[in-house]
Amino acid sequence: MTPRKRRPPSGPSLGLRAWRLGLGTVGAVAPGLAARAAERLFLTPPRHPAPPRELEALGTAEPFEVRLGAGRLRCWRFGEGPPVLLIHGWGGRGGQMTSLVPALRAAGRAAVVFDGPAHGASSGRLASVPHFAEAVAAVAAQVGARQAMGHSMGAAGLALAMIRGLPMDAAVFLAPPRSPAAWVVKFGEALALGAPLREALGARLRRTLGISPEELDLPSMSGAMWAPLLVVHDREDPEVPWSDGAAIAAAWPGARLVSTEGLGHVRILRDDAVTAEAARFVGMTAHPATSPAEVTPSSGRAA
Repeated sequence: MTPRKRRPPSGPSLGLRAWRLGLGTVGAVAPGLAARAAERLFLTPPRHPAPPRELEALGTAEPFEVRLGAGRLRCWRFGEGPPVLLIHGWGGRGGQMTSLVPALRAAGRAAVVFDGPAHGASSGRLASVPHFAEAVAAVAAQVGARQAMGHSMGAAGLALAMIRGLPMDAAVFLAPPRSPAAWVVKFGEALALGAPLREALGARLRRTLGISPEELDLPSMSGAMWAPLLVVHDREDPEVPWSDGAAIAAAWPGARLVSTEGLGHVRILRDDAVTAEAARFVGMTAHPATSPAEVTPSSGRAA
């Protein structure tokens, strides 16, 4: 879900130069067609096969499906108890979130993971923050989840679902982006899109998603939120700037920010101290006993 992961596909048959040349050529004679192709490319996530460790973890869960429009979402439930929804990011899979399951199970909570729209084993071809928000709302409604954790674009999707009215008693955002606007800029730069084509792409995205990338700015949309929120973000995150998470935490009333160092964008999901603090926050106590300054990730340190 990140600027790095949204670069156009590269390879001998469909390289960056080919996309630049193709969109530039088509844009000169049919700008509408070029904008449509650019939009589809921007909204198409990569699908990566799950590694053995994820497949092994998912093999211990109860699989089920949730309908979403004409499509379906592949889901898994771990254990019994009040369910906590776990949402992966752009180009990810539900299996990536299974590192958070042990801490939740130890606390008597069930964990529910799913493959987002157009990801993993779920149906669909296109994905975005609004797509993920719809999926979060659908899965939460079916399983009765009132607590959730989201990573990267999954955190943005969870935030948008909550802003649009999804009731949550507690939420954790791990490395959340503040807005997809930066992704659109980097995408346009990578493809060397001219100003007219960039504007046409932005207009198409607004029509398709019902909101422009610039309007979808979580800090500016979070002022009326009430659910307790924990934001965990690494200062050295190479994919989503730490400042994004800090801005969201500052704008969300009562939110806590835990800043780590040395965990990057993905390893933050597997750090024992981070997963334990996240589990405590969503369900163990209303007011976690450990303060942000006392959280010391095993692969880094709190800042």
